[in-house]
Parts: sequence; structure tokens; C-alpha cells
Amino acid sequence: MTGLLKRLRQRKLVQWALAYAAAAFASLQGLDIVAQRFGWPESVERVAIVALAIGFLVTLVLAWYHGERGAQRVAGTELMILALLLAIGGGLLWRVAQNPPAAASAAGSAAVSGGANHAPGAAAAVSDKSIAVLPFESLSDEKANAYFAVGIQDEILTRLAKIGALKVISRTSTQHYASAPDNLPEIARQLGVANILEGSAQKAGEAVHINVQLIRAASDEHLWAESYNRKLDDVFGVEGEVAQTIADKLRARLSGAEAAEIAAKPTSNPAAYDAYLRGLDFEKRTFGTEQLKTASKFYAQATRLDPEFALAWAHGSDVDGLIYFQAIDHSDERLQAARHGAEMAMRLAPDSGDAWLAKGTFLYHTKDFDGAAAAFVEAARRMPNSPSVLAAQGYLERRRGHYDRAIEFMERSLDRDPQNTTILTSLGETLDAIGRHPAARVWYDRALTFRPGDLAVITSKAATWMAEGNLDAAGLLLEPLPLQLDDATLLSTQMNYLLYRRRFDAVIKGLGAAMAAPDFVLDGWTSAYYPTLGWAQRRAGDGKAAQKTFAEGKRRLEALRASWNDNGYLASNLALINAGLGDADAAEREAEQSIRIGGDDQYTLVNFRDLRAAVQALAGQKDRALTSLEAEAKTTIPISVGDLRWSPNWDSLRDEPRFRQLLADSEAAQKSQGGP
Repeated sequence: MTGLLKRLRQRKLVQWALAYAAAAFASLQGLDIVAQRFGWPESVERVAIVALAIGFLVTLVLAWYHGERGAQRVAGTELMILALLLAIGGGLLWRVAQNPPAAASAAGSAAVSGGANHAPGAAAAVSDKSIAVLPFESLSDEKANAYFAVGIQDEILTRLAKIGALKVISRTSTQHYASAPDNLPEIARQLGVANILEGSAQKAGEAVHINVQLIRAASDEHLWAESYNRKLDDVFGVEGEVAQTIADKLRARLSGAEAAEIAAKPTSNPAAYDAYLRGLDFEKRTFGTEQLKTASKFYAQATRLDPEFALAWAHGSDVDGLIYFQAIDHSDERLQAARHGAEMAMRLAPDSGDAWLAKGTFLYHTKDFDGAAAAFVEAARRMPNSPSVLAAQGYLERRRGHYDRAIEFMERSLDRDPQNTTILTSLGETLDAIGRHPAARVWYDRALTFRPGDLAVITSKAATWMAEGNLDAAGLLLEPLPLQLDDATLLSTQMNYLLYRRRFDAVIKGLGAAMAAPDFVLDGWTSAYYPTLGWAQRRAGDGKAAQKTFAEGKRRLEALRASWNDNGYLASNLALINAGLGDADAAEREAEQSIRIGGDDQYTLVNFRDLRAAVQALAGQKDRALTSLEAEAKTTIPISVGDLRWSPNWDSLRDEPRFRQLLADSEAAQKSQGGP
């Protein structure tokens, strides 16, 4: 040991190491300053750290062999050691290059969620670069100006979502909190963030006053506060200034593209901007038909006042698409408005994430899934924090039949929007569809913690028990609820439960009341009422009433299809009606038509294939029905055990050995997934 220490002193190994460490530290500090000024990504500094670490090892080798000047010449062994170190270092650098921060963030997000088979909301370290923006308080004297505070908050959030180095919580998860609550640490814990932005906004005539303050939640430390007094025609840049300052305070580096995106002024027309903020307010309210129509009108007004207003075109396209594809207004004019808005947004702002999202959303609705996927990738690259983009990718992958990827995207969306009950419910629906019913209930229960008593979530949770065949568990949730006559989705679950229970009189009474309501609207969803009612009447022994219902349903559905011939649900419900009327050939044609309309939409296509099998069974075509069921059993989303066990549609097949075997195999598969 004494000899070794003497040789270390002779070669000045410690001095070499200290000198190198000091130089490396100074270099990193300088690089950090330059990187922040030029918006370089974090990967640059990560590569530099790895390179300097390798250099430190090389320095130690050189010091050992050459600490005594001229004492030794470079030997072959030394060259081999250096080559080995450089090879290892090169491999490390390659690994860093292959795993940029965005990918690491995605992996971290997936790790936080714990996967679909684990309980959601697992604890994870909170990043110092995480932030939630609480609802801005409206200080305007006139209540009619409250929209201004909503719009300013949303625009700041939109810009923050474009900064890849930040974790930003969506407005959906923060909107129910107070503007300046007393329990910031608890709110931050619930949202999984370290920082909170509070604010207020006031609009009086042409004068605008905006206050913001950035707070470190755990310590209640005020990191920054600012007041902005502007005229309405000079307010456009405030949101970008706030986003840039927050990034600086949280030491979040911006790329050049990100800096340009958040600093961009959407319009220079104050009246157009005011109309845009009003549209944004209605779009972000609780979802409803009139709200969407009003939002569309304001966005159209904004683009009339400023035809170059790309952001208004993008939002207008999204809203018009929802109105059209949800059959609120299924006119060609509305469809063309959605298409034109997306095209204008892309033409005016081809580098905007909002424009790419609008384009992808329209392509998604029109079933151009490959085009939508490419557009969503571009949107995600420009808005890495946007839960809306991640959710859109999740819905798209679900429709393409890529269910594991859909679940992954939805979980990542929840990392940025943890209290979004729509995504929580969609995640539950996806897991339920592929037979993972217990996992689905975990997510439904989480949604109910944020919205206790929510009927949509309760009925969806009940559907998981029905899919497993446990009608008693489903009944505990459904029996206390009144029939939801004004909501076709909820009512369909209640009707299925009553059909499984063979309570046909209750089905007849419920559907009769729904269809007699003054505000009843016949569309793709409610078109199912006619075949469901007709078959319930026949099973209850009233063949005459059933015949009348089937005839009226055929007339009305065919009339509706004359103006809306691209809806698979209309075709499948006409198939069930024709089966009830005894026209097996027409029933088969309509069932096949529904499948053709479904096309590549794997998530929806399952329903049409299942209904084809039901139509065949109801029309007395037992062999064809059994063949269809056996084919469905081999798909990712087979008909559920509960449906096979309890649905009256299969009554004609129950004595068939092939059907009994199919049910037994389905029950075994369910047990393998952890079900009863």
C-alpha cells in the first residue's frame, strides 16, 4: 500500500483528477448558460456529461502512465485500454441518442400509471418542472365579461402545453378548484405537481387587467408575480409572456421552435380575438348541443373578422366536426365547414400543433385513420404536454384495433389530466371491451371519486358486471336508478339489463315513454329503440304490437337513411327489424351493409358483427349464426360471457352442442383474465 501511494504521488494522479473535475464543472456551467439562451434541448447537456465522464477515465489512464514526464512511452496495453474506454463511451452516447428526453418522459409516464392491470394513481416523484393553472378569477364588474378570464387561463395553458420540458395539468382537472384556495399543498398533491399558477382577469370596455402569481405549493413560496395593464388591442402577447416567464422560473429549456410557438400572436384584430375567447368559453363548458352551436358561431365570427386567424379556424373545425358527426346537425354544410376550417388552419399555420390536431381530428372522423395518425404525431411533436392529443391518439388506436397502444396513450393523457372522467371512463370501456372487466372497474371507481354519483360512470361499471354474467352485482348499481329516458347511451345499458332479466314489460314501458317524449329525436343511437321494442313485445306475447312497431321502424329508419346513408347503426337496426318482419334475406343484406360501413373501424365493427350473428339467430339461420359466433370467439373482442349466457337473442341456440361449447370456452377464457 505504501508503494502504491508513493507511485500515485509521483504521477500526480490526484492533482490531475482535481484539475480535470474543476475544468469539467466550469465547462458544464458555461454550457448550461448557453443552452438556456439558445433553447437547446436537455439531451445536449446529457451527452456532454457522458462525454466528460469518459474523458475523466481517459485522463486517469494518461496520468498513471505519464504523470512522470518522459518516464514511459505509450505502450500497446495503454492503447488497448483507451480503445476499450472509447468503445464503451461510444456505446453510451449511442444509447443516449436513441433515448431522447421525450421518449424518457413517455416511459416515465407509463411507469407512473403502472399499466392497465395495476391500480391507477400510483405514487411517483413530483417533478420541479410540473405546474397546474387554477381557474382565473373574473374581476369584471359585468358578469357577461366572465368569459375573458376563462379564455386567458386557457390560452396560457395552451402555450405551456407546447413546452416539452414541463409537465402541465389540463384545465379539465383544475376547473372545479377555487381561484385562490387555502389548501395549495393538498391540491398540488392531488394533481401531482410542484407548482401552481393563480391569476385573475378583468375586462372593462377596452381596458384589460391581468394578475398572475407562480407559487411553489409545498412551501407556499411565491416564485414570481406580475400585473399586466393593457388595452384590448395589445393583450395578444400577454399569454406568451407569462408562459415564457414560467419556463424561465422553472428552468425549463425551450427549443427554438417552442419559443417561437408560444410567443406567436394569434391575431392582431381585437374584435376577432374577443369573439375567439367567447367561442372558447362555450366550447370548454359542460358539453351540450347549444353550447357547441354557440361556440361555432363565435369562431365563425372570429374568422370573418380576421380570415388569417388560424387558431379560430382550427377550433371552429373541431366544433363543427363534433356537431356533424354526433348528428346534432348532419348537413353537408356543417361537414364542409369542418373540412374547410381544418384546411385553412393548416394553410395559415403549417407549424401549429393546433392546426395539426384539427386536421387529424377531421381525418379521424372521416375514417382516414392512417392520415389521422400522421397528423396526430405532428401535433404531439409540437404540443408534447397536450392531453387532448394523447387522448386523440388513444381513441384512434382503439378504432384501429390496437387496444394495448390505446390504453397506453389514454394512461399518458391521464398523467397530464388526472381528473378527466371522460378519459377515465374511456379507459374503462376499452378494458371492458377486451374482457378485462376487473381492471375496467378500477378506472370506473377512480372516476367516481371525482364525480360521485355520475350516472354514466355507474352504468358503465354495471355493464362490466353484466359482461361477466353477474346480474346481481349489476342490479345493485342499476336497480336504484330511474330510467334515463333522455340519454340513449345510458338507457341502452338499462334496457340490456332488463332484457337479460327477461323483464320485457319493463322494456316496453321504458322505451315507449322515451319514444313518446316531446324532445325525442330519431338518430343512429335511438334507432335501436324500434327493434328492441318490437322484439320485447313479441317475447311478451303481443305479436300484433310487435308487427306494428317493426313496420313503423322500417319506414322511419329508411327515411332517415335517405339523408344519412353512412351510419352502420341504422343498417344493423334495420337488419333486426327485417328479421322481426320475417324477411331473412333483407335482414342479411342490411347486416352485411353495416359491416361494410364499419370498414376499418375495428372498435365499432365488433358491434356490427355481433348484431349480424344475432340477426341470423333471430331469423332462424342457426348454422350461420353459430359459425358467426365461433368466428367472433377468436377475435380480440369476442361476445361477452354475460351476453351469451343471458341475452334472449340466443334462445334458439341454447340446446345446440356448438353453442354450449362456445359458452364453456368463453367462461374459461374469462377466468383466465381474472374474472369469476
